Amino acid sequence: MDNRPIGVFDSGLGGLSCVKEIMRIMPNENVVYFGDTGRVPYGSRSQETLMKYVRQDIRFLKTFDIKMIIIACGTASSAVLPWIGDEVNTKIAGVVEPAAKAAAAQSRTKKIGVLGTAATVRYGKYVDEIKNICPEAEVFQKACPMFVPLVENGYANSEVTKTIAREYLEELKDKDIDTLILGCTHYPLLKNEIREIMGEDVLLIDSGMTAADYALKVLKENDIQSDEADGTYKYFVSDSPGDFARLGGIFLEKPILENVEKVDIEKY
Repeated sequence: MDNRPIGVFDSGLGGLSCVKEIMRIMPNENVVYFGDTGRVPYGSRSQETLMKYVRQDIRFLKTFDIKMIIIACGTASSAVLPWIGDEVNTKIAGVVEPAAKAAAAQSRTKKIGVLGTAATVRYGKYVDEIKNICPEAEVFQKACPMFVPLVENGYANSEVTKTIAREYLEELKDKDIDTLILGCTHYPLLKNEIREIMGEDVLLIDSGMTAADYALKVLKENDIQSDEADGTYKYFVSDSPGDFARLGGIFLEKPILENVEKVDIEKY
């Protein structure tokens, strides 16, 4: 058994959708979460900048003697993890591979859509992973650059978000997909809007949820699960703690009662 925490990070609030699933399936695990709210969104950044950000995020989390890192960010998982994974002497996972495996396994028609940030779509790692598993699959990507700032600013259920979602999803509807990967961990907050547009027959794959499922598998295989009665949670941000606590409760579907601390991520 291993009671060291799991480290989770994202560009902002989105990774909390992964933490929510960790709370559900691994309630005894300790979690340290970092949201890089001062530099959100990651999706429009260059790879050089993203490399810098992700290395800093990882160095910060490793100050807590973590046993595993989850990059709960589709952009960082696509544009950075494949190039730096060997640098990290800690078990590390992103959201791309678990979500791709789930989509390939569950799609009936093998027509799969991917929603992501501009960087996620540009690097095409979801497509690569799905094709590696299922070469005959047809994969259709769509960049949704407005989704993250809308969610981060509390507009998930607004009419403007619904209008933008219809515009983004129109071309995917024409592809007759039966499975759609929410390739950014912010997007589960838009599930209702996406399902309303795509229809009930399209299966939505939550990348944060599948990453948490994968993390549980890793912990079990390596016999490093916590044996504590209840997990503890620590939250850190690079900008306003108050805004994070207020909106973060929406992602977790329960209030954040713990103190949220601001850190100077540039020191790491």
